[in-house]
Amino acid sequence: MALNRLPLLLYSYIATELLAPFFASFLILYGVFFLVRLIPLLEVVLELRITFADFIRLFAYIFPHMLLYVIPMASMAGVIIGFTRLTNDREILALKACGISLRQMMPPVILVAGAIAALTGFFSIHLIPAGEVAMRKLMFQLAKEKIDKGLEERVFTEALGDLVVYVDRIDKAKQWHGVYVSDMRNRKQPIITMARAGHMEAEVEKMRVTIVLNEGTLHSTDGPDNQIIRFHRYQLRIPLKPPTRIGGDDLTSLSKGAMTQDQLLQMAKKLGPHTKRGIVFLTEYHHRLVLPVGCLILSLLGVPLGLQAGPGRRAIGLPLGLGFFVLYYILFTTGRVMVEDLVVPLVPGMWAPNIIFLAIALFIFWRTDQELPLLPERLQHLVILLYEHTLQPVLLYLLRLLRRLLSRRKGAPQTTPPPAGTTGLVIHADPVTRVFHYPGCARYNCRHCTLRFKDARVAGKAGFKPCRLCEKTEK
Repeated sequence: MALNRLPLLLYSYIATELLAPFFASFLILYGVFFLVRLIPLLEVVLELRITFADFIRLFAYIFPHMLLYVIPMASMAGVIIGFTRLTNDREILALKACGISLRQMMPPVILVAGAIAALTGFFSIHLIPAGEVAMRKLMFQLAKEKIDKGLEERVFTEALGDLVVYVDRIDKAKQWHGVYVSDMRNRKQPIITMARAGHMEAEVEKMRVTIVLNEGTLHSTDGPDNQIIRFHRYQLRIPLKPPTRIGGDDLTSLSKGAMTQDQLLQMAKKLGPHTKRGIVFLTEYHHRLVLPVGCLILSLLGVPLGLQAGPGRRAIGLPLGLGFFVLYYILFTTGRVMVEDLVVPLVPGMWAPNIIFLAIALFIFWRTDQELPLLPERLQHLVILLYEHTLQPVLLYLLRLLRRLLSRRKGAPQTTPPPAGTTGLVIHADPVTRVFHYPGCARYNCRHCTLRFKDARVAGKAGFKPCRLCEKTEK
């Protein structure tokens, strides 16, 4: 009975270990994204003078768009942190000792990652377009309210940009009485309009307001000639001038981000699916499907990355996860740009990042399940050598420069590594690369340096040579 209940107990335990860091990572990442998004939001708040309640509404409409990038990052980080903790506490080792393989631990991971990916898809396909439409309407409403608040009785107001409006009286039904309008739009001399009554109408779809004037005269001056026109009804259409952009997103038109999936397909068909104008809508259609699947793949990739930790070993899962995440979005952006430029076909270009990362995840998972390092030994040595010959010298130079500057500020004497000919030094060496390091070298205590020699002479007889930094020290 206990054995039958073990999988459910085990699965719930692993799921709990994954969800706790997921929510913590979600809160941290969302806080960062919120602060980045807050600056353009504050510009709108100050410009439109909106209330706190309207600010909460505006923030709620932007909320799903930020989650499209926050959730995949938090999901991958949650899996990596969860399995890193299980590995460091030797719980993974205990489970394997009880006969539970890594593959038997995957169902709760797949279930949690699948639920998070489904949530991402729901945000991507439904909530984000709905949020953009609602935000567009809210911006229009706020801009119109600013105009309404700016129009006061017996006060010349410039809330409408190049239009100056004067109203003698405004009744409870928002009807104007005794209206004076000066229109300076694209003119050197204003057009003066006077009317007995009027009111303002709003056109939400076209993002503009219309001033309707009744029983009045229009006075126009063109050089020495004056023209007076009497009218029974006259309309002034005014596009909204208050800010209609938030962080580069235009809210004055129905953008592709605000369209539903069916609308995107219809627009692409109307413009031509093989044209540059039509392919943009098809890439947006696939964009909303690719990212949720990518969220699932990145989450599963976090399992072998989290298992790279262990007692006495550095937890490299999170740095590797961040690198993979950045690489994924670079490939995704590159593929989308190439598809929109008609360089590669639509489906291969948009889905290539998911296919590539699925292959990487399966390969790394297989090697981890076989108790093998992430990379084959030869490739790992090649990466180490490439690092030591390219990136490491630059980092060491910057580190020495920083230490030199700090020592000068503190007035402390500078220290240099001991010369190679000095006897009595304990030499640390890497048996794979056959490179040894002197005390004081940045890689003296690296985890691959498992051999110890009495001095450099003994290490040289054994076929080892000093690293590039130590060679410079010798000279």
